[in-house]
Amino acid sequence: MTTVLIADDQAMQRFGFRMLLESQDDMTVVGEAPNGTEAIRLVDRHRPDVVLMDIRMPGLDGIEATRRIVATGARTRVLIVTTFDLDEYAYEGLRAGASGFLVKDAQPEELLSGVRAVASGDAVVAPSLTRRLLDAYIHHLPPTPGPPRADPRLAALTDREREILTVIAQGWTNTEIAERLHVAESTVKTHVSRILAKTGARDRVQAVILAYDTHLVTPGQ
Repeated sequence: MTTVLIADDQAMQRFGFRMLLESQDDMTVVGEAPNGTEAIRLVDRHRPDVVLMDIRMPGLDGIEATRRIVATGARTRVLIVTTFDLDEYAYEGLRAGASGFLVKDAQPEELLSGVRAVASGDAVVAPSLTRRLLDAYIHHLPPTPGPPRADPRLAALTDREREILTVIAQGWTNTEIAERLHVAESTVKTHVSRILAKTGARDRVQAVILAYDTHLVTPGQ
């Protein structure tokens, strides 16, 4: 059973999420929070698998709440759900440690799939959405010419792992990587798991952000 906490300042929105989630046999809602401060308190109390986190809430917003939840080292993962498609605040939330991003007008099946993906530990956002996120995210990065930074997280990677991290950051799916590098998809998944473990990235999205932040991949590459 996947346990979910809903953090949103709109009561009707929380009600809608609850109705959808509790219609599933494998999900249950353990609490609702109207702001970030209450979300943190309820996470500490219930230790949910997933938090559906709105960004714009009164008092402590969803970005800072996400940052504080992640900083505790709890197993709880955060799935950002916002009204604004490609809102720049969503990228700050991802940088704070959120494991995914959805917009509130997503189809119910997309939301449920997103919760399950995050709860599974893979926390992989759909590749098409990841590409859109990154396309907008990189426009917020300052110009950073030059070779990759000497980051110890990259130094731990093998040449093959660096290559795979690079193409992941360019938006390739596991299937595309397997086909273009002529390896089995299961091998790609193993490499991705090792990349996450070595870099300390919580999920694929965080690994991609690392690739951009360390200049392993640059905008337009």
